[in-house]
Amino acid sequence: MAGAVETSRTGGAGRLPFGVYLLGFSLFAMGSAEFLMAGVLPAVAEDLDITLSSAGFLITAFALGVVVGGPPFAVLSLHWPRRTALVVTQGVFAGCVAVGLLGDYRVLLITRVISGIAYAGYFAVASATAISLVTPDRNARASGVVVSGLSVAMVAGGPAGTLLSHFTEWRGGFWAVVVLTAAGILGCLSGLPAAAVRTGRSTGPSVPRELATMRRPALWGIYGITILTTAAYMITFNYLAAMLEGITALSEAAVPGVLALFGLGAFVGLSVGGRVSDRRPHLALLTGASATVLLSVVMVAAIHRVWAVVPTVFLAGIAAFVLNPALYGRVFAIAAEAPTLAGAATVSAFQLGISITPVLAAAALARGAALTSVCLIGAALAAAAVPLILLDRARQIRSKRPAPPDASAAASAGPAPSGEAGTAGEAASRSGPSARTP
Repeated sequence: MAGAVETSRTGGAGRLPFGVYLLGFSLFAMGSAEFLMAGVLPAVAEDLDITLSSAGFLITAFALGVVVGGPPFAVLSLHWPRRTALVVTQGVFAGCVAVGLLGDYRVLLITRVISGIAYAGYFAVASATAISLVTPDRNARASGVVVSGLSVAMVAGGPAGTLLSHFTEWRGGFWAVVVLTAAGILGCLSGLPAAAVRTGRSTGPSVPRELATMRRPALWGIYGITILTTAAYMITFNYLAAMLEGITALSEAAVPGVLALFGLGAFVGLSVGGRVSDRRPHLALLTGASATVLLSVVMVAAIHRVWAVVPTVFLAGIAAFVLNPALYGRVFAIAAEAPTLAGAATVSAFQLGISITPVLAAAALARGAALTSVCLIGAALAAAAVPLILLDRARQIRSKRPAPPDASAAASAGPAPSGEAGTAGEAASRSGPSARTP
């Protein structure tokens, strides 16, 4: 029995358990709905007889559900079996999408908010489940596989759903999302254990413990890095198609191929980042942020030539997604006792980073700035993340230094005062090699 459990956690030598990939597939299915709406927005506005700006609120409603609703849902579902939480969130998501397709604009708006909450809840529980299926030294790699489902949704699921919607009216792509999410539910029921595999991280779920863990300053530093770096690469990606058509003068048919290169780079970045981040998280973070600064600046010039923009887009995808496994790895190292709530807050931070990009871009473009100014904004955002990364690295180094003799004696006399070094050190001792190595 012990051997079977260990096999389910390790998936064999060099391989992750199949359940981790199931979690990534389900995130792909659900995430496709997030990116699909932008592609069919004009058709939605015409069909529902609303203005384009009113239709845009459907995107905002989903983002609001993710940012605001994810952490509270994580607390409410904390004592649920993780497989139950995964199935429920997917079921609520699929049901809301279906109901929204059958209703009017008001119904669609409300169901987008609820589906955003369910999506955030699934994302958080999936991340926590993935690390419970592997040994601590592969936390970042497992998280990277789950997050890769979102990258596939961004560069493939959304565009493919948009194409399908052009042939079946705008609802066709969303019905495909419902079907794929239902398949994800069946996969979770058949491929995941009914109860989470314990890896020694905590004695069990506890709302007070998770809330107390969330007060650690180092954790909020990681959330700041997440918001800044996500906004840094997404602001360029969101306007990449417009730049390729208007500046590079690519045909409309050629643009998806270049965008797909960003997705291919994302897969490479996730693979490299997942393997590096378990042992050298700050190397991955500094490399990804610095490369995003450099490539964002290079993009301003490269966008004028096809031969230059193609490799730049590919490299930008690598740089962007090298970051994500390291971010998740640091979150779960710092908040080892609060994987569900900390994971939900991480999802909210990613979504917040995505959501602020239209505001930042509009502020520049409304003042007459060139379209390529969005790349420079992205470079500035990534550069702003570098000091936070260096600060987090310094915190981790301090937490691993041996305590002086008098401090050791004081510690043996009574509980240590709450502080960054103590909490980070405790998390490191519980989280294994991924938390202890710089």
